[in-house]
Amino acid sequence: MDVTIQSGFSAAAFEAALAAAQEPGWLRDSRRAAWRSFLDLAWPARDGEEWSRTDIRTFKLDQFAPLLDGPVPSVEPAGLLRAGVDLAGRLTAVNGRITAVELEPAWQQRGVLFGNLSELLSDHEALLRPYLDQPLVPPSYDRFSALRAACWTAGQLVYVPRGVVVDQPLHLLSVIGDGAADVSQTLVVLEEGAEATVLCEMEGITGTDAGLHCGALDIIVRPGAHLRIVNLQNWGQGTWHFAHQKAVVQRDASLQWTIAAMGSRLSKVNQHVELAGIGASSQVNGVLFTEGKQHIAYHTLQHHRAPSCRSDFLYKGALQDKSRIVWRGMIKVDPKAQQTDGYQRNDNLLLGAQVRADSIPGLEIEADDVRCTHGSTSGRVDDELVFYARCRGFTRKEAIQTIVTGFFQQIFDRITIESVRDALALAIARRVREYA
Repeated sequence: MDVTIQSGFSAAAFEAALAAAQEPGWLRDSRRAAWRSFLDLAWPARDGEEWSRTDIRTFKLDQFAPLLDGPVPSVEPAGLLRAGVDLAGRLTAVNGRITAVELEPAWQQRGVLFGNLSELLSDHEALLRPYLDQPLVPPSYDRFSALRAACWTAGQLVYVPRGVVVDQPLHLLSVIGDGAADVSQTLVVLEEGAEATVLCEMEGITGTDAGLHCGALDIIVRPGAHLRIVNLQNWGQGTWHFAHQKAVVQRDASLQWTIAAMGSRLSKVNQHVELAGIGASSQVNGVLFTEGKQHIAYHTLQHHRAPSCRSDFLYKGALQDKSRIVWRGMIKVDPKAQQTDGYQRNDNLLLGAQVRADSIPGLEIEADDVRCTHGSTSGRVDDELVFYARCRGFTRKEAIQTIVTGFFQQIFDRITIESVRDALALAIARRVREYA
């Protein structure tokens, strides 16, 4: 294995960053162990099921580097906030470094921790160490997870103490441009009986910016807690996006997770929800929209470990030009997870003759008292619907925009945050082009 990787990911750069960082010894040791894993592992190959439909042979790590010095580019207001949303707090990370953090004093007084994970670690080491010592996705999983565990800089934390209900959203914005790398670790923890809404946005400085995002999102929802989280991925179309996202939902807790993926050159995301306590529930709503030669791949897992839990995954994708979507879902039910209610579905709307959608739902059930269903569909816009709309004064483009918006309406109806619902609908409608 070549240990002289260029740019910001060389062995020399790694050791220099460790020496400069004011971190506890156990975290430096953890980073060094992850770096050794990174050097030992190869990039994922297409000979396994997980990567068989996603080709990263043109990805070159030495083209990217964290830009930890120099001027910070100006950043426009994020998509979910352009209509104006009252926030409990906001954080901005640009090109792999956190540039701004704000949290309303009332929430600080109630023990909410929000902001730069590295800085908060210095004052709350005993609280935060277990989450960093044992991340939900271990560094050994693949080379991307090892790189993230070794080199993360843009660490983001949302921690809500027991019984605290944060009734305004907390907003996390990450921006990449100029060929920068964003290697991030985001941690969201809701203690018992807590409630919060978290909006996570990822944007390019321009719509065509190149960059690299290699990140992890760890979510822990303690007993009786309730979390709503929204992920909007709108990187520039030259950006490579690799992410491991995992949530653990405990007894009688609930998670509503909405994702929208519209940007990047190539995205490969593993999304895993573990229902770990009796009565836990999760709802995941996915909106995928691709154009040009974009490739977006989502691998989802609903893991039922405890009895009487419910999971509901609904992903919808629309594709135009020469783009491709890969969705591979699995419902896994452990032997003791009786009375499971699991549902997964993926529907795709093909807006061109050269697009491709791969949909692979799956079940792995080891309990006998369950209700688990799955399904998928792929099809083109019905010409009769276009004709019907044009007879009522729509242009062909307007008709297709209306049909695409209607296709996603089932997802939009599940989103309880009005500004998010409207922003997603508008973003998708703007991207739809007329096609033959």
